Amino acid sequence: MDPDRLAQQIRFIVEIDKLKSVYRRTILIDKSRNENSAEHSWHIALMVPLLAEHASAKIDMLKTMKMLLVHDLVEIDAGDTYCYDATAHGDKADREEKAAKRIFALLPPDQRDELHALWEEFESQKTHEAQFANALDRLQPLLNNFYTEGESWKKHEVEVGQVLARIRPLMDASGSLARFAEQLVHSAREKGYLR
Repeated sequence: MDPDRLAQQIRFIVEIDKLKSVYRRTILIDKSRNENSAEHSWHIALMVPLLAEHASAKIDMLKTMKMLLVHDLVEIDAGDTYCYDATAHGDKADREEKAAKRIFALLPPDQRDELHALWEEFESQKTHEAQFANALDRLQPLLNNFYTEGESWKKHEVEVGQVLARIRPLMDASGSLARFAEQLVHSAREKGYLR
């Protein structure tokens, strides 16, 4: 056993515990509180084996799950940027890249490179795995918003067009999930959950 390697791994594990304290605008389905980013990452990682059969192309499930488990670690430093906040998106990429370099650098070089590469792949959305991961990242908050009767949407005055634009990447990743999401959005509008 390499004690330096283990020390680096433990330091990273301790650091990523901070993700549990990063709260999102999404409300838990039981409406008890806002979801944190660690819960969000776990939830969508578990969605991979459940929904992979709906992917438009064959995906490596383990790689996609790992990608989703690390995709929001940057929020430890950069915070969660609300998807409908255009102003906050102005410097999001810079804040998150800086955070990625710091956080992944806590790991031994081989693990640092692997996890940083997975994070970059997720951000680029060029592979089937990254496209499917991004689709799930957009589907899960939609489910939470729908099943809380649009609580977060109403609070932030979100409109139908904004949500439809947000879920557009689902079409490339999964036609069936995209159609399901669109139906949910239209149902939400009919129920008065969205403006």
